[in-house]
Amino acid sequence: MSNKKDTNSKKVEKAESYLPNMIKLYRESVVPAMVSRFNYVNSMQVPKLLSISLNMGIGDAKTNSKKLESAISELGLITGQKPVITKSKSDISNFKIRKGFPVGCKVTLRSFKMYEFFERLTCIALPRSRDFRGLSFKSFDGRGNYNFGIKEQIIFTEINYDDIDSVRGLNVTLSTSANNDEEAYWLLKEFGFPLREKPTKNTIDEAA
Repeated sequence: MSNKKDTNSKKVEKAESYLPNMIKLYRESVVPAMVSRFNYVNSMQVPKLLSISLNMGIGDAKTNSKKLESAISELGLITGQKPVITKSKSDISNFKIRKGFPVGCKVTLRSFKMYEFFERLTCIALPRSRDFRGLSFKSFDGRGNYNFGIKEQIIFTEINYDDIDSVRGLNVTLSTSANNDEEAYWLLKEFGFPLREKPTKNTIDEAA
């Protein structure tokens, strides 16, 4: 019994000692920078990442099960988590889709997996995009969440180009606890997320 307890305690200690790099960055750099910029009373008011959702749509998933299986496998490799199959919520006659038909797959990441994926996305995957010049600062939804699309899943190093059946895109949603888009913008910028710079008032005046 004592050996089993020792093994379990070592596992707990190891789990507690490990922290993703993005969590360390948040605590050491992001929080102080945000407190300074927005004059928060305490660090608990600083917004944080809540979840990252990835959604991959498959147009002919209802008739081609192999493409759906391929998409599920690829999204699982990218995120390290088993995807959920998404189904149509209503009949769409133009696309010959009935309610309940499979239309793609999705994954929602939280906690450590979310931060690990966020680091790979920010530091490796997005810079590998073709002709990448940063993401638009206009893609916030008004409630502190950011949405953007990725045209090719092959920007992720987990995907082997020789093993894919087709190049497909996916949508990514970063959900934050920010009260507005301004806070969310600077939260992501402090993380090093590649958003394009917002034009300052001086820049606008010069352009005018």
